Amino acid sequence: MAEYSYNVTGMYCAACASAVERIARRRPDVTAAAVNLATERLVVITDGAEPFEELREAVAKAGYGLERRTAEDDLEKRRDAELKAERNRVIISAVFAVPLFYLGMGHMLPFGLELPLPSWLDMNSSPVAFAVVQAVLALVVMICGKRFYVSGFRALFQLSPNMDTLVALGTISAFGYGVWSIVRILGGDTSHVHRLFFESVGTVITLVMLGKYLETRSRRRAAGAIKKLGELRPETATVLRGEKEMQVPASALAPGDVVLVQPGGRFPADGKVISGESSADNSLITGESMPVPVAPGDEVIGGAINGEGQLRCEVTAAASESMLDRMIALVENAQSRKAPIARIADKVASVFVPCVLAIAVLAAVIWAISGADVEFVVNVFVSVLVIACPCAMGLATPTAILAGSGRGAELGILIKSGEALEALAKTEVVVVDKTGTLTEGRPQVTSAVFTDGVDELELLGLAAAAERGSTHPAAVAFIDYAEKRGADCTAAAEDVRALPGRGVEATVGGHSVLAGNSRLMSERGIGENGMDTENAQICVAVDGRLCAVFGFADALKSDSRGAIEHLHALGVKSVMLTGDRESAAEKVAREAGVDEYYAQVLPDGKAEYVEKIRQTGARVAMIGDGINDAPALAAADVGVAIGGGTDVAIESADVVLVHGDMSRAADAVELARATRRNIVENLFWAFCYNTVGIPIAAGALYFLDVPLLNPGFAGAAMALSSVSVVTNALRLRRWKPKRR
Repeated sequence: MAEYSYNVTGMYCAACASAVERIARRRPDVTAAAVNLATERLVVITDGAEPFEELREAVAKAGYGLERRTAEDDLEKRRDAELKAERNRVIISAVFAVPLFYLGMGHMLPFGLELPLPSWLDMNSSPVAFAVVQAVLALVVMICGKRFYVSGFRALFQLSPNMDTLVALGTISAFGYGVWSIVRILGGDTSHVHRLFFESVGTVITLVMLGKYLETRSRRRAAGAIKKLGELRPETATVLRGEKEMQVPASALAPGDVVLVQPGGRFPADGKVISGESSADNSLITGESMPVPVAPGDEVIGGAINGEGQLRCEVTAAASESMLDRMIALVENAQSRKAPIARIADKVASVFVPCVLAIAVLAAVIWAISGADVEFVVNVFVSVLVIACPCAMGLATPTAILAGSGRGAELGILIKSGEALEALAKTEVVVVDKTGTLTEGRPQVTSAVFTDGVDELELLGLAAAAERGSTHPAAVAFIDYAEKRGADCTAAAEDVRALPGRGVEATVGGHSVLAGNSRLMSERGIGENGMDTENAQICVAVDGRLCAVFGFADALKSDSRGAIEHLHALGVKSVMLTGDRESAAEKVAREAGVDEYYAQVLPDGKAEYVEKIRQTGARVAMIGDGINDAPALAAADVGVAIGGGTDVAIESADVVLVHGDMSRAADAVELARATRRNIVENLFWAFCYNTVGIPIAAGALYFLDVPLLNPGFAGAAMALSSVSVVTNALRLRRWKPKRR
């Protein structure tokens, strides 16, 4: 069997991705096919020859494009150009839709108010110009949104109508009747000046285009997360050939190569230390900010940051098999595995569109058979299509999403797409990272034990002076602690010497000061002096005598417990996953009040746990802030990133809590549920109008002396339904969390 990967063009939604997958799977020699919408990539596994040409032809017939994989830079440029073109189409559409709405709706303002218009555009004195200008403006908007017609009619011909089909049929019907009204106006019947529906065409197309553009931009950001993960590995590595140093591409490293890693540099590949001592910042894997000491025999991870010592490492895994590449694969696979959430409107459209078409045709045929004249029959047919124009239905979802996401932005909740909002509304389990999400993400001194008779402030000042030049997180936290205690930390340190993986030594005020771990104390033969040095992060010895030991921990954020309680009040279960040790995890879990916790979980383990919950049928939201959270963020039904975290986490997520405020996580769930309720309400009212209006438009009540609903009244009813839907959606702008 062989695996082939291609770029797919022309996809705009999950339905497009599913269609391409179905096309690929129909080939008898293709055993498996998967489309990643975020990266616009099709992967096929076949037991025959490469099926590129045949697949390209089949995909082209469905309206999509298939290309061989190109250089990543070329692909990025093309995607950027496509996104820019789509943005420009939205802008042009809006530029023409605004004056169109101004013209079409100005005379309908209540209390006799009318918008000022030039005399040559007055509907009473210049009805032809009034109508023709609107037709031209609407035509430009329709050209900008031409892909809705391509997609909508393609779906209709394939007997799977969707929201695009509704937009295409409704706007064409409204535009067509508007053109017919212009013909009647030219013939002298100026009453048709009140039967123009061009502003509905412009409004629907522009708003739906805007929603599609925002979704496309969100997918591009998701693909950017994968690219940023790849950038964590340095492009080149220093390889030792004997004693000669050579620069080679990091991607060319093979197991057995010996690389030289300078202080502050990134490890180019997974490996094992063979000489030197230092510390390694593995936060991209474990999420913990405390670097770990490394010495000969210890393993290091590609992409992690080397501390203060130079190291020689033997490569133990090729680039394609490294931990970092496995993380990239996890993110890619999770995104392509994520179940597409079909929009409510698309589900409605699959039933609604065929029914409307059937009613319009059936009504016209029945009236024609009964002897009605041609104008009456046309009137019935067009009235049904016009009143069924999906203004209300087309506006129901995007206006609610725009209003809800806009309100979210005001509260510091950035919701990237309608799919994310819907998934968030259905959340039943929230999985949270510990470090940087529930906790502050940086160590703080939590315990200090001093030897009897020691001047605490003087000791803190001596140790802080020795640590002043270190960037180790524990050293930074210690200096901050000493300053807050009021110690004088301004003394000059002399003969400062960093001891990689152990600590620092210096001379301060004539005293010999050692600050480091228990291993350093043992090496210098300094006794424990009755204190527990094993569990201390920093031990301080002055003039060869142990004087104090300090413990560190990551403190819980002030709003974390309240956020978990708020989630529980919403009926959402909470689970904490962390790469930290059991004791630290248990302490934070107890303080935060989470339902369950699991410690020492690596990135792939987090993603696997999220997937295991999803397989039970529960909807899962993952909240995190680190690179190590990216696979789980992508694997969840909805990923929520804490603002201030890494770019990779933010771009992998569907929702971003901009200010890093954990309490906003529960607010986001509550807002999503309110928005979903609003969408359902909008669709309900849209259906009510159609349920009442379509039978009247079809003439079902004509024999009961109920007048035929002509296209003019049909358009008014359509406009009224749109106003009610928009008004209902705008209520979300005043939404407030119940528990605040």
